[in-house]
Amino acid sequence: MKTIKGPALFLAQFAGDAAPFNSWKSITKWAADCGYKGVQVPSWDGRLIDLRKAASSKDYCDEFVGVARENGVEITELSTHLQGQLVAVHPAYNEGFDGFAAPEVRNNPKARQEWAVEQVKLALTASRNLGLTEMASFSGALAWPYFYPWPQRPAGLVETAFDELARRWKPLLDHADANGVDICYEIHPGEDLHDGVTFEMFLERVGNHARANMLYDPSHYVLQCLDYIDHIDIYHDRIKMFHVKDAEFNPTGRQGVYGGFQSWVNRAGRFRSPGDGQVDFGAIFSKLTAYDFSGWAVVEWECCLKHPEDGAREGAEFVKNHIIRVTEKAFDDFADGGTDEAANRRMLGL
Repeated sequence: MKTIKGPALFLAQFAGDAAPFNSWKSITKWAADCGYKGVQVPSWDGRLIDLRKAASSKDYCDEFVGVARENGVEITELSTHLQGQLVAVHPAYNEGFDGFAAPEVRNNPKARQEWAVEQVKLALTASRNLGLTEMASFSGALAWPYFYPWPQRPAGLVETAFDELARRWKPLLDHADANGVDICYEIHPGEDLHDGVTFEMFLERVGNHARANMLYDPSHYVLQCLDYIDHIDIYHDRIKMFHVKDAEFNPTGRQGVYGGFQSWVNRAGRFRSPGDGQVDFGAIFSKLTAYDFSGWAVVEWECCLKHPEDGAREGAEFVKNHIIRVTEKAFDDFADGGTDEAANRRMLGL
Protein backbone atom coordinates (compact mmCIF):
# COMPACT_ATOMS: atom_id res chain seq x y z
CA MET A 1 0.00 0.00 0.00
CA LYS A 2 0.96 3.64 -0.50
CA THR A 3 0.48 6.71 1.65
CA ILE A 4 -1.58 9.42 -0.07
CA LYS A 5 0.37 12.62 -0.62
CA GLY A 6 -0.76 15.90 0.86
CA PRO A 7 -2.20 18.16 1.91
CA ALA A 8 -2.34 20.18 -1.32
CA LEU A 9 -4.47 23.12 -2.42
CA PHE A 10 -6.07 24.04 -5.76
CA LEU A 11 -5.13 27.67 -6.28
CA ALA A 12 -7.89 28.65 -8.74
CA GLN A 13 -10.27 29.96 -6.08
CA PHE A 14 -7.53 32.03 -4.41
CA ALA A 15 -5.62 33.72 -7.24
CA GLY A 16 -6.41 37.42 -7.39
CA ASP A 17 -5.05 40.91 -7.96
CA ALA A 18 -4.14 41.59 -4.33
CA ALA A 19 -1.13 40.22 -2.45
CA PRO A 20 -0.34 37.49 -1.55
CA PHE A 21 -2.58 35.98 -4.25
CA ASN A 22 -1.27 37.88 -7.27
CA SER A 23 2.08 36.19 -7.97
CA TRP A 24 3.55 32.71 -8.07
CA LYS A 25 6.15 33.49 -5.42
CA SER A 26 3.78 35.01 -2.90
CA ILE A 27 0.86 32.59 -3.32
CA THR A 28 3.08 29.52 -2.91
CA LYS A 29 4.56 31.00 0.27
CA TRP A 30 1.06 31.72 1.55
CA ALA A 31 -0.03 28.14 0.78
CA ALA A 32 2.96 26.74 2.63
CA ASP A 33 2.23 29.00 5.59
CA CYS A 34 -1.30 27.54 5.65
CA GLY A 35 0.19 24.06 6.05
CA TYR A 36 0.14 22.79 2.48
CA LYS A 37 2.84 20.64 0.91
CA GLY A 38 1.56 20.91 -2.66
CA VAL A 39 -0.38 23.22 -4.97
CA GLN A 40 -2.51 22.52 -8.05
CA VAL A 41 -2.08 25.24 -10.65
CA PRO A 42 -4.83 26.82 -12.81
CA SER A 43 -3.04 26.93 -16.15
CA TRP A 44 -5.22 29.76 -17.51
CA ASP A 45 -4.17 32.28 -14.85
CA GLY A 46 -1.37 34.43 -16.20
CA ARG A 47 -0.72 35.91 -12.78
CA LEU A 48 0.66 32.54 -11.72
CA ILE A 49 2.01 30.83 -14.85
CA ASP A 50 2.93 31.61 -18.45
CA LEU A 51 1.50 28.48 -20.06
CA ARG A 52 3.02 29.00 -23.48
CA LYS A 53 6.46 29.56 -21.99
CA ALA A 54 6.05 26.50 -19.75
CA ALA A 55 5.32 24.40 -22.83
CA SER A 56 8.34 25.69 -24.73
CA SER A 57 11.04 26.27 -22.10
CA LYS A 58 12.40 23.66 -19.71
CA ASP A 59 14.47 26.40 -18.09
CA TYR A 60 11.31 28.34 -17.29
CA CYS A 61 9.75 25.21 -15.80
CA ASP A 62 12.81 24.47 -13.70
CA GLU A 63 12.70 28.02 -12.34
CA PHE A 64 8.94 27.74 -11.75
CA VAL A 65 9.39 24.51 -9.78
CA GLY A 66 12.35 26.00 -7.94
CA VAL A 67 10.37 28.98 -6.64
CA ALA A 68 7.69 26.66 -5.29
CA ARG A 69 10.20 24.39 -3.60
CA GLU A 70 12.00 27.34 -2.02
CA ASN A 71 8.68 28.25 -0.45
CA GLY A 72 8.07 24.68 0.73
CA VAL A 73 5.54 23.27 -1.74
CA GLU A 74 5.51 20.89 -4.71
CA ILE A 75 3.46 21.32 -7.87
CA THR A 76 0.89 18.52 -7.91
CA GLU A 77 -0.78 19.04 -11.29
CA LEU A 78 -1.82 21.63 -13.82
CA SER A 79 -5.53 22.25 -14.33
CA THR A 80 -7.23 22.96 -17.68
CA HIS A 81 -10.79 23.02 -16.37
CA LEU A 82 -11.72 26.20 -18.23
CA GLN A 83 -9.99 25.29 -21.49
CA GLY A 84 -11.34 21.73 -21.42
CA GLN A 85 -14.84 23.14 -20.99
CA LEU A 86 -14.38 24.98 -24.29
CA VAL A 87 -13.36 21.87 -26.23
CA ALA A 88 -17.08 21.14 -26.53
CA VAL A 89 -19.74 23.83 -25.98
CA HIS A 90 -23.41 23.50 -26.83
CA PRO A 91 -24.73 26.65 -28.54
CA ALA A 92 -27.03 27.33 -25.58
CA TYR A 93 -23.92 28.08 -23.51
CA ASN A 94 -21.93 30.03 -26.09
CA GLU A 95 -22.30 33.35 -24.34
CA GLY A 96 -22.10 31.91 -20.83
CA PHE A 97 -18.74 30.26 -21.46
CA ASP A 98 -17.26 32.89 -23.75
CA GLY A 99 -15.52 34.62 -20.87
CA PHE A 100 -13.32 31.56 -20.31
CA ALA A 101 -11.55 32.20 -23.62
CA ALA A 102 -8.91 34.68 -24.71
CA PRO A 103 -10.50 37.99 -25.85
CA GLU A 104 -9.43 37.53 -29.46
CA VAL A 105 -11.50 34.34 -29.93
CA ARG A 106 -14.68 35.37 -28.13
CA ASN A 107 -17.91 35.49 -30.11
CA ASN A 108 -16.35 32.99 -32.53
CA PRO A 109 -17.16 29.39 -31.47
CA LYS A 110 -14.91 27.78 -34.08
CA ALA A 111 -11.86 29.90 -33.19
CA ARG A 112 -12.62 29.47 -29.48
CA GLN A 113 -12.69 25.69 -29.79
CA GLU A 114 -9.42 25.67 -31.72
CA TRP A 115 -7.87 27.91 -29.05
CA ALA A 116 -9.08 25.56 -26.33
CA VAL A 117 -7.57 22.52 -28.03
CA GLU A 118 -4.24 24.30 -28.38
CA GLN A 119 -4.37 25.33 -24.71
CA VAL A 120 -4.93 21.75 -23.56
CA LYS A 121 -2.03 20.59 -25.73
CA LEU A 122 0.21 23.31 -24.30
CA ALA A 123 -0.73 22.27 -20.77
CA LEU A 124 0.06 18.63 -21.50
CA THR A 125 3.48 19.56 -22.89
CA ALA A 126 4.07 21.90 -19.96
CA SER A 127 3.12 19.09 -17.57
CA ARG A 128 5.85 16.95 -19.04
CA ASN A 129 8.36 19.80 -18.73
CA LEU A 130 7.36 20.22 -15.10
CA GLY A 131 7.81 16.52 -14.37
CA LEU A 132 4.08 15.95 -13.79
CA THR A 133 2.17 12.82 -14.75
CA GLU A 134 -1.47 13.98 -14.39
CA MET A 135 -3.47 16.95 -15.63
CA ALA A 136 -6.98 17.97 -14.53
CA SER A 137 -9.68 18.98 -16.99
CA PHE A 138 -13.37 19.17 -17.80
CA SER A 139 -14.75 17.25 -20.77
CA GLY A 140 -17.02 19.99 -22.04
CA ALA A 141 -20.58 19.20 -23.02
CA LEU A 142 -22.71 18.82 -26.12
CA ALA A 143 -25.54 16.72 -24.67
CA TRP A 144 -25.91 18.39 -21.26
CA PRO A 145 -28.94 20.55 -22.18
CA TYR A 146 -30.79 17.28 -22.75
CA PHE A 147 -29.84 15.56 -19.48
CA TYR A 148 -33.49 15.31 -18.41
CA PRO A 149 -35.53 13.17 -20.82
CA TRP A 150 -38.24 15.74 -21.51
CA PRO A 151 -39.03 16.49 -24.20
CA GLN A 152 -38.29 12.97 -25.32
CA ARG A 153 -34.82 12.83 -26.82
CA PRO A 154 -34.71 11.87 -30.51
CA ALA A 155 -33.15 8.47 -31.17
CA GLY A 156 -29.40 8.78 -31.62
CA LEU A 157 -29.06 12.31 -30.20
CA VAL A 158 -26.94 11.31 -27.18
CA GLU A 159 -24.92 8.82 -29.21
CA THR A 160 -24.08 11.49 -31.78
CA ALA A 161 -23.05 13.91 -29.04
CA PHE A 162 -20.71 11.38 -27.42
CA ASP A 163 -19.30 10.32 -30.78
CA GLU A 164 -18.38 13.94 -31.44
CA LEU A 165 -17.02 14.48 -27.92
CA ALA A 166 -14.74 11.46 -28.34
CA ARG A 167 -13.66 12.65 -31.79
CA ARG A 168 -12.53 15.96 -30.32
CA TRP A 169 -10.71 14.46 -27.35
CA LYS A 170 -9.01 11.46 -28.99
CA PRO A 171 -6.14 13.54 -30.52
CA LEU A 172 -5.66 15.25 -27.16
CA LEU A 173 -5.50 11.90 -25.39
CA ASP A 174 -2.91 10.77 -27.93
CA HIS A 175 -0.92 13.95 -27.27
CA ALA A 176 -1.21 13.20 -23.55
CA ASP A 177 0.17 9.73 -24.16
CA ALA A 178 3.10 11.10 -26.14
CA ASN A 179 3.94 13.30 -23.14
CA GLY A 180 3.42 10.63 -20.49
CA VAL A 181 0.51 12.47 -18.86
CA ASP A 182 -2.96 11.27 -17.82
CA ILE A 183 -5.94 13.55 -18.52
CA CYS A 184 -8.10 13.36 -15.42
CA TYR A 185 -11.64 14.47 -16.17
CA GLU A 186 -13.47 15.91 -13.19
CA ILE A 187 -16.79 14.08 -13.20
CA HIS A 188 -19.06 17.05 -12.78
CA PRO A 189 -22.61 18.27 -13.55
CA GLY A 190 -22.57 20.57 -16.55
CA GLU A 191 -20.14 18.22 -18.30
CA ASP A 192 -21.16 15.34 -20.52
CA LEU A 193 -18.96 13.22 -18.23
CA HIS A 194 -20.97 13.75 -15.05
CA ASP A 195 -21.25 10.25 -13.58
CA GLY A 196 -19.85 6.75 -14.00
CA VAL A 197 -22.18 5.74 -16.83
CA THR A 198 -21.32 8.77 -18.97
CA PHE A 199 -17.61 8.24 -18.30
CA GLU A 200 -18.00 4.67 -19.56
CA MET A 201 -19.84 5.87 -22.67
CA PHE A 202 -16.94 8.20 -23.43
CA LEU A 203 -14.29 5.62 -22.57
CA GLU A 204 -15.79 3.11 -24.99
CA ARG A 205 -15.68 5.67 -27.79
CA VAL A 206 -12.01 6.53 -27.23
CA GLY A 207 -11.06 2.86 -27.28
CA ASN A 208 -10.56 2.58 -23.50
CA HIS A 209 -7.67 5.00 -23.92
CA ALA A 210 -5.15 4.52 -21.12
CA ARG A 211 -4.80 8.28 -20.67
CA ALA A 212 -8.53 8.88 -20.12
CA ASN A 213 -8.88 8.94 -16.35
CA MET A 214 -10.83 10.54 -13.51
CA LEU A 215 -10.53 13.34 -11.02
CA TYR A 216 -12.56 12.06 -8.07
CA ASP A 217 -14.52 14.74 -6.21
CA PRO A 218 -17.16 13.28 -3.87
CA SER A 219 -19.00 16.58 -3.44
CA HIS A 220 -20.48 16.29 -6.93
CA TYR A 221 -21.72 12.80 -6.15
CA VAL A 222 -23.44 13.85 -2.92
CA LEU A 223 -25.44 16.41 -4.89
CA GLN A 224 -26.43 13.71 -7.40
CA CYS A 225 -27.31 11.18 -4.67
CA LEU A 226 -24.70 8.84 -6.17
CA ASP A 227 -22.88 6.26 -4.01
CA TYR A 228 -19.43 7.85 -3.88
CA ILE A 229 -17.88 4.94 -1.95
CA ASP A 230 -19.06 2.28 -4.41
CA HIS A 231 -17.79 4.56 -7.17
CA ILE A 232 -14.23 4.05 -5.87
CA ASP A 233 -14.70 0.27 -5.91
CA ILE A 234 -15.85 0.43 -9.54
CA TYR A 235 -13.41 2.98 -10.97
CA HIS A 236 -10.34 2.88 -8.73
CA ASP A 237 -8.12 1.86 -11.66
CA ARG A 238 -9.07 5.11 -13.44
CA ILE A 239 -9.04 7.47 -10.44
CA LYS A 240 -5.73 9.33 -10.71
CA MET A 241 -6.61 12.61 -8.96
CA PHE A 242 -8.59 13.53 -5.85
CA HIS A 243 -10.28 16.77 -4.79
CA VAL A 244 -11.13 17.06 -1.11
CA LYS A 245 -14.35 19.05 -1.26
CA ASP A 246 -17.33 18.62 1.02
CA ALA A 247 -21.05 18.98 0.34
CA GLU A 248 -24.43 18.46 1.94
CA PHE A 249 -27.81 17.51 0.54
CA ASN A 250 -30.84 18.48 2.62
CA PRO A 251 -34.00 18.01 0.55
CA THR A 252 -37.26 19.57 1.69
CA GLY A 253 -40.88 19.46 0.63
CA ARG A 254 -40.11 22.41 -1.60
CA GLN A 255 -36.77 21.54 -3.16
CA GLY A 256 -34.59 18.62 -4.21
CA VAL A 257 -31.67 17.78 -6.50
CA TYR A 258 -32.38 20.49 -9.08
CA GLY A 259 -32.27 23.32 -6.56
CA GLY A 260 -35.19 25.45 -7.71
CA PHE A 261 -32.92 28.06 -9.36
CA GLN A 262 -31.86 29.20 -5.90
CA SER A 263 -28.52 30.66 -4.82
CA TRP A 264 -25.94 28.30 -3.35
CA VAL A 265 -26.87 29.27 0.21
CA ASN A 266 -30.53 28.42 -0.44
CA ARG A 267 -30.11 25.19 -2.38
CA ALA A 268 -30.90 21.78 -0.91
CA GLY A 269 -27.53 20.64 -2.21
CA ARG A 270 -24.61 22.94 -1.50
CA PHE A 271 -20.83 22.84 -1.24
CA ARG A 272 -19.13 23.17 2.13
CA SER A 273 -15.59 23.37 3.49
CA PRO A 274 -13.97 20.00 4.34
CA GLY A 275 -15.51 18.61 7.51
CA ASP A 276 -18.56 20.88 7.46
CA GLY A 277 -20.66 18.73 5.13
CA GLN A 278 -21.86 15.15 4.85
CA VAL A 279 -19.03 13.44 2.96
CA ASP A 280 -17.52 10.46 4.82
CA PHE A 281 -13.88 11.30 4.19
CA GLY A 282 -12.70 8.64 6.63
CA ALA A 283 -14.19 5.98 4.38
CA ILE A 284 -12.84 7.67 1.23
CA PHE A 285 -9.26 7.93 2.48
CA SER A 286 -9.44 4.30 3.64
CA LYS A 287 -10.74 3.09 0.26
CA LEU A 288 -8.22 5.05 -1.77
CA THR A 289 -5.37 3.89 0.47
CA ALA A 290 -6.46 0.25 0.17
CA TYR A 291 -6.49 0.63 -3.64
CA ASP A 292 -2.95 2.08 -3.67
CA PHE A 293 -3.94 5.57 -4.79
CA SER A 294 -0.57 7.30 -5.01
CA GLY A 295 -1.66 10.83 -5.91
CA TRP A 296 -2.34 13.96 -3.92
CA ALA A 297 -5.25 14.88 -1.67
CA VAL A 298 -6.01 18.36 -3.02
CA VAL A 299 -8.35 20.70 -1.15
CA GLU A 300 -10.67 22.56 -3.49
CA TRP A 301 -12.26 25.33 -1.46
CA GLU A 302 -15.85 25.97 -2.44
CA CYS A 303 -18.16 26.85 0.43
CA CYS A 304 -21.35 28.88 0.43
CA LEU A 305 -20.76 30.09 4.01
CA LYS A 306 -17.13 30.08 5.16
CA HIS A 307 -14.42 32.61 4.28
CA PRO A 308 -11.95 31.10 1.80
CA GLU A 309 -8.83 31.78 3.87
CA ASP A 310 -10.40 30.11 6.90
CA GLY A 311 -11.45 27.21 4.71
CA ALA A 312 -7.92 26.91 3.32
CA ARG A 313 -6.23 26.82 6.72
CA GLU A 314 -8.75 24.40 8.18
CA GLY A 315 -8.60 22.25 5.04
CA ALA A 316 -4.85 21.69 5.35
CA GLU A 317 -5.24 20.36 8.87
CA PHE A 318 -8.31 18.32 7.87
CA VAL A 319 -6.42 16.49 5.12
CA LYS A 320 -3.36 16.02 7.30
CA ASN A 321 -5.53 14.31 9.91
CA HIS A 322 -7.17 12.03 7.33
CA ILE A 323 -4.08 10.82 5.47
CA ILE A 324 -3.33 7.26 6.55
CA ARG A 325 0.35 6.48 6.96
CA VAL A 326 0.33 2.90 5.74
CA THR A 327 1.58 0.09 7.90
CA GLU A 328 4.57 -2.03 6.95
CA LYS A 329 3.50 -5.02 9.03
CA ALA A 330 0.33 -6.87 9.95
CA PHE A 331 -1.17 -6.11 13.34
CA ASP A 332 -1.18 -9.80 14.28
CA ASP A 333 2.44 -10.52 13.35
CA PHE A 334 3.17 -10.99 17.06
CA ALA A 335 1.18 -14.23 16.89
CA ASP A 336 3.10 -15.69 13.93
CA GLY A 337 3.64 -19.36 14.62
CA GLY A 338 6.63 -19.61 12.32
CA THR A 339 5.31 -22.69 10.52
CA ASP A 340 6.66 -24.16 7.27
CA GLU A 341 5.20 -26.20 4.41
CA ALA A 342 5.64 -29.48 6.29
CA ALA A 343 3.79 -28.04 9.28
CA ASN A 344 1.06 -26.70 6.99
CA ARG A 345 0.53 -30.18 5.56
CA ARG A 346 0.35 -31.71 9.02
CA MET A 347 -2.23 -29.13 10.11
CA LEU A 348 -4.35 -30.11 7.10
CA GLY A 349 -3.94 -33.81 7.82
CA LEU A 350 -2.03 -34.37 4.59
